[in-house]
Amino acid sequence: RDANMSTIKIDINPEKNIISVWNDGKGIPIVMHKDHNVFVPTLIFGHLLTSSNYDDKQKKVTGGRNGYGAKLCNIFSTKFSVETACSESKQRFKQVWHNNMGKAGEPVIKDFSSSKDFTCITFSPDLAKFKMESLDRDTVALLTRRAYDIAACARGVTVFLNGQKLKVRTFKDYVELCLKGIDKDQKEEDEQNSETKDIKTKVVHEVVNNRWEVCVTVSEKGFQHSSFVNSIATTKGGTHVNYVTEQIVDKMMAAIKRKNKGGIAIKPFQIKNHLWVFVNCLIENPSFDSQTKENMTLRAKDFGSKCELSDKFLKAVQSCGVMENVLNWMRFKEKAQLNKKCSSQKQNKIKGIPKLDDANDAGGKRSKQCTLILTEGDSAKTLAISGLSIVGRDLYGVFPLRGKLLNVRDAAHKQILENAEINNIIKIIGLQYNKKYNTEDDLKSLRYGHMMIMTDQDQDGSHIKGLVINFIHSNWPGLLKLGFVEQFITPIVK
Repeated sequence: RDANMSTIKIDINPEKNIISVWNDGKGIPIVMHKDHNVFVPTLIFGHLLTSSNYDDKQKKVTGGRNGYGAKLCNIFSTKFSVETACSESKQRFKQVWHNNMGKAGEPVIKDFSSSKDFTCITFSPDLAKFKMESLDRDTVALLTRRAYDIAACARGVTVFLNGQKLKVRTFKDYVELCLKGIDKDQKEEDEQNSETKDIKTKVVHEVVNNRWEVCVTVSEKGFQHSSFVNSIATTKGGTHVNYVTEQIVDKMMAAIKRKNKGGIAIKPFQIKNHLWVFVNCLIENPSFDSQTKENMTLRAKDFGSKCELSDKFLKAVQSCGVMENVLNWMRFKEKAQLNKKCSSQKQNKIKGIPKLDDANDAGGKRSKQCTLILTEGDSAKTLAISGLSIVGRDLYGVFPLRGKLLNVRDAAHKQILENAEINNIIKIIGLQYNKKYNTEDDLKSLRYGHMMIMTDQDQDGSHIKGLVINFIHSNWPGLLKLGFVEQFITPIVK
């Protein structure tokens, strides 16, 4: 990596089937190789199994090691040329190959007077070998993406694509450009749904050191990553992505446990599913599981550097939407679990609930007209039952509460799940946790169209009444708007 390199120029011409890559970094030495008796550029691009990176004892943060990459480009091209200039030797070198590296032209060496080195590779892919007739739009788009990748990873380097200077100068610019398209798609979807929202995904960014740079945002589509090792796009991730992600997940696990005490247990992969991680790193002598280098396999202890994310960064990740999404997902799972184990459906007769005096028409055609009276204990139930002798038992049912109802807003998920009294009320009324009751038609799905609270006019009675209303409002706020909850005002003095 030449620190003095400032410019990379990439030109893609699908009509002529020509691709070229130029940079102003240090040129390739234009000298004869002492062992192979050919010029060094010829050896690098035209002879297999030749590389300067074989020695694992020499630590390098480059992509290639075995000398295949550039030569494979030559082999899969009908025409391939390399041109390089070296200010030290004051020479300019050019050589052309044809027919998949099968025919090598003679090297052409000229004098070079400029002080600025350069190297340019130009090739015409052998389309027949790829079963293609031309460089199609998808291929050009992929190559364009790689140009942006390079602009993001090569710090301090200006990248031109087909003569146009790319606006991406930093890794964060690249991340924000990726997310800009996502935000645009979301905005268009909201406009179609007649929703107006100010969409801008929040990105948390940190340059950890001169070898590690990380960005994180929230993901709506499971775990996502965009990662680079020595400017190589590792599209399948690898140990470097795991190394960064595990730090984030471990920190969030601890924070979620504090915020969701008593809630459902959460596992690391469930937090990971809400993360979108971007990693740009330099790794010493990286290893991959294939020549395509999509997945890095090198162990973390051999990276040659550490990426220790700061507490400030990790706290910022929690407030960028990830924590909120995880907690919302947990609440959804809790509701689903409650619905599966505790919800009830409308039915004519129910059994197994002690001390319930069910209305005769509950669960039937006149269920919407039925009222369930919740009383404060057995003595109040006796009073309510005596009143039924006058109004009849067809439309009125009675169920006594055993003291104060559980405060569902503060209770642990397991407490709610196992609370017999709450489960009995749900079963009697026919409530479902995953359903919203916002219309009169929704009420028809219940066994009772009303719930009447009958408690004493004292502090305990008011507390019980509040806890019952709290239970309904916490889970089905729409029922309160429909007048589902009623109060029987008991006399203060008899």
